Amino acid sequence: MIWEGISSVLLSPSCLIWTFIGTTVGIIFGCIPGLTATMAIAMFLPVTYSMASTQGISVLIALYIGGISGGLISAILLNIPGTPASIATCLDGRPLALKGEAGKALGVGIVFSFLGTILSLLALVLISPPLAAIAIKFGPFEYFSITIFSLTLIITLSSKNIIKGLMTGVLGLIFATVGMAPIDSVQRYTFGSPALKSGFDILTVLVGVFAISEILLAAEASRTGSKKNIAATTDFKIKGFGFSFKEFKSQIGNLIRSSAIGIGLGILPGIGSGTSNMLSYSVARSQSKHPEKFGTGIIDGVVASESANNATIGGTVIPLLCLGIPGDSTAALLLGALIMKGVQPGPLIFQQNGQVVYAIYTAMAIASLFMLAVMFIGMKGFVRILKIPSHLLLPLVFVLCTVGAFGINNRLFDCFALIFFGFVGYLLQKGDYPMPPLILGFVLGNIMEMNLRRALSYSQGDISEFFTRPMSCVFLILAALSLVVSLYGIYKTRKKDKVAA
Repeated sequence: MIWEGISSVLLSPSCLIWTFIGTTVGIIFGCIPGLTATMAIAMFLPVTYSMASTQGISVLIALYIGGISGGLISAILLNIPGTPASIATCLDGRPLALKGEAGKALGVGIVFSFLGTILSLLALVLISPPLAAIAIKFGPFEYFSITIFSLTLIITLSSKNIIKGLMTGVLGLIFATVGMAPIDSVQRYTFGSPALKSGFDILTVLVGVFAISEILLAAEASRTGSKKNIAATTDFKIKGFGFSFKEFKSQIGNLIRSSAIGIGLGILPGIGSGTSNMLSYSVARSQSKHPEKFGTGIIDGVVASESANNATIGGTVIPLLCLGIPGDSTAALLLGALIMKGVQPGPLIFQQNGQVVYAIYTAMAIASLFMLAVMFIGMKGFVRILKIPSHLLLPLVFVLCTVGAFGINNRLFDCFALIFFGFVGYLLQKGDYPMPPLILGFVLGNIMEMNLRRALSYSQGDISEFFTRPMSCVFLILAALSLVVSLYGIYKTRKKDKVAA
């Protein structure tokens, strides 16, 4: 059974070719703002109808891996996260590119994306059943506590100005409340507009705040004659992977820790890579001996973000295969594809369709290798984006962002929302407000509210159950400790700065 599954991928030229195509297309979708792995899988799903089960699933897995990995290209080169999974990559990847080390930033991102995927694959192979069994015990109380713990990251991400960070975090939570309320579907802040009933899409907010605001700032700079440039013309050198073996060894602990975070959050439905990359970045910063260097262009931040978001892939597949529970929209499409091919995910999948399971494992490994090869071969070409003058690059980026926004739900409203959030991001950046807390608040807002209301309905308004349930209590304690440690770290840093001054 094991060899049958492995050989169906490894010894099939057509399967390998399609896996390569899927990986390449996924990378392209990932690096274009507004296009995601989910959209790539949705578009390729009809193509897999006539394929054998192992070949069709291999293509979709390759699209998933390529889509998550590709987001680092635009995040590093343009300060525009191609996907929500690459938000934290911007924080140190872009400063590295502006220092003339774009090749190094890309090399680090690509290698540690690959390693994160491989570590998650090992977790998927070795410990998937017990991990899935633990995850299924999580209820609304535990999910609410996890989101509270994650929201404490706003403090860490706002160390330069806590008040401004909290303000943008609250603004993100406010935007998350627009639309139909969870549970009772009451309309909130729709102002009579039918389009606002479904709220704002995460990609519209993400691309608007990061991409459109950068375009507006660059356009303003060109009028004022300043040197602000979305794609600064910098020299670059690429030798080997772009970084030394000594630097690689120094990041092993960061790799393992960030991958573990990615796997853990991937297992929990609804959390996903959009949160895992920011959580791992925050943890890496808090554990660093030099937290003040984060955000200035160090590889630690890129390693943390890219290891975690790719490790989330394997984590997401664990409950999908073992329990038949999709963790996000991408996993839901994969679930539909498996069922369409006559494979029923669940506890019996290893007995009934073991060859498909091992084909998925093999496809993940092969797609990771293809991703590594494709992105390294194209790396010198990617870096040359930095040489394109802004007056040529900006219109193209804007068009791609608009097309991506329209393609999310085929609504013109999303294009207007994109521009709106572009102006929001522009004004916040002009006021020196940090962007990551806004995205974190928006991503976690719906999850927090929905699980809070579910939990209170379940307990009939008794909040004590948040503290009497062991796992929920543990995460609330971790949230309190994280808050105290973060505030103490910021206090020490500022005290040191005053002494130095």
